[in-house]
Amino acid sequence: MSTSLWSFALVVGLLTLTPGLDTALILRTSALGRRRRAWGVVLGIQSGTLVWGALTSLGVTALLTASHLAYVTLRWAGAAYLVWMGLRMLRDTFRGTSSDGPAAPDPAAGEDTFTGGWRQGTLTNLLNPKMGAFYVAVLPQFLPPGSNHFAMGLLLTAVHIVLGLVWSAALIGFARVLHGWLRRPRARLVLDRVTGTVVAAFGVRLALGD
Repeated sequence: MSTSLWSFALVVGLLTLTPGLDTALILRTSALGRRRRAWGVVLGIQSGTLVWGALTSLGVTALLTASHLAYVTLRWAGAAYLVWMGLRMLRDTFRGTSSDGPAAPDPAAGEDTFTGGWRQGTLTNLLNPKMGAFYVAVLPQFLPPGSNHFAMGLLLTAVHIVLGLVWSAALIGFARVLHGWLRRPRARLVLDRVTGTVVAAFGVRLALGD
């Protein structure tokens, strides 16, 4: 069992370190000084991971990959959500924000509340069918023969979550260093436009994916 745990940790560890949508959301939220919301986003993402891991261990997500209609429906819902979120970020950078004046309120980031961040992180994760497909494809390969698949699946998922939390803590700490620089309006505009573009691009990529 220890071999399975270490092997799975290596695979999901590399996945966690790969820059992507989760990294962009965590960095932006934390860099803007919204520490409570940033941790809400982090725990929301990990809540989604727990759900995908539990459903995979029960065999439910296999139905998602087997049903083309279900997969396409979830993919388009996730794509629409990401494109909406990205375009909203971009739109707000052009609504009365001057690069020479004080930083404008940031509706796209939301208030600094844990529940708001948790909701955003959870939706972002659960509306990504590729997370489910990843777990269906990868998790069963690390389940030892004769083991309780549900219990072992949850244990492996917990390993993924712990690695995600450690990496997210590092990202939040790094973003705090940037907070002073991001108090400049021009820096805020750059961050928002880059993040909004990344989020919307992920949505388009998800929509056009196979």
